[in-house]
Amino acid sequence: MHNQLKIALIQTHLTWENPKENRLHFTKKIRAISKEVDIIVLPEMFTTGFTMNAKKVAETMQGDSVVWMQEMAKNTNAVIVGSLAIKEGKHFFNRLLFVEPSGYISKYDKRHTFTLAGENKVYTAGTEKVIINYKGWKICPLICYDLRFPVWARNIANYDLLLYVANWPKPRISAWTILLKARAIENMSYCIGVNRIGIDGLNSHYSGYSAGYDALGNTLTTIKANQEKTAVITLDKASIESYRNKFKFLDDRDTFTIT
Repeated sequence: MHNQLKIALIQTHLTWENPKENRLHFTKKIRAISKEVDIIVLPEMFTTGFTMNAKKVAETMQGDSVVWMQEMAKNTNAVIVGSLAIKEGKHFFNRLLFVEPSGYISKYDKRHTFTLAGENKVYTAGTEKVIINYKGWKICPLICYDLRFPVWARNIANYDLLLYVANWPKPRISAWTILLKARAIENMSYCIGVNRIGIDGLNSHYSGYSAGYDALGNTLTTIKANQEKTAVITLDKASIESYRNKFKFLDDRDTFTIT
């Protein structure tokens, strides 16, 4: 078990529906990380932007972008995390991949598809909440719109880190900031959210504000609006255990099941 976990948050623009260009861009961003890190987090749909044109851009689990993630994880000896438009059989998924240096892949399919943009008509919603065990840490990965649904994120599995990748638009960015902090506080876990910046092919504007919070909602990092930046933060297992042992808020949580 590692008592500390170093995580890199990459906030950047995305090139619309151009996986090759985005892979090249993120290769440069990842290679520029000067510190050794355990996990590198990219935004939601990092190879295409938040597009509903799945028939054009979706890849398979054997596609170029998945292979690229495995190669980058191996070369950096760090987990690469981000979501892709994935085709499986007759279905499309907005799928988060947690790719380890060994090549092993954990996956999470977005549960709450964004009906306002018609995502529910294109991508099949996931049904399984995933908890990933990595280096002695329990990690719960979620995607963008999932942030608005606290029941789905509720910490009934004693996870240590809640991780969101997103394309969260500028007009509603205050909700992004407030809800990330709220999810950290109510679940007594670290909470990290990585958002994109720039303008997509539908003229939607994104301002970033990628951030990390500890179990009491204290800010570990916030990347400024519209800033191209990679931030590295260190999470400490002893710190989160100390908070939980002192305050014991999770002992009073409700018991429930999701159907």
